[in-house]
Amino acid sequence: MIDQYSFGASALAFLIAFVAAGAFTIVFKIVYQVATPYHEKSLIREGNTAAAITLGAALLGYVLSLASALTHTVSLVEFAVWALLAGVIQIVTFLVVQHFVMRDFNDRIVRGEIAAATYMASISLCVGILNAACMTN
Repeated sequence: MIDQYSFGASALAFLIAFVAAGAFTIVFKIVYQVATPYHEKSLIREGNTAAAITLGAALLGYVLSLASALTHTVSLVEFAVWALLAGVIQIVTFLVVQHFVMRDFNDRIVRGEIAAATYMASISLCVGILNAACMTN
């Protein structure tokens, strides 16, 4: 038999966490797109697979960190701090690659180069996994 009070409290906590994580993900996506000099939405609509790969991997890397934060935090405020930190780290990683590692990265994405996109995707996912692991106690 289900304890309705306990289930109700758990369901409410789930809903709050899910909505918060969804909202942080949307905000991250918007900020990430502002941080990139090219327009992912237009490029993806035009069929640019490289832009889709880099944006998708950045989102996956970020969400991996959010999932870890949800598992290891005890309050919404603590979760928000980790979510903010994870987003900043993902964006800084992009900027480091763009400015120091692959200076022609932006042009390569606009041209649809899958190799550059795959490289950035790998870095975004690695950073997300490391973020997630570092959030454990």
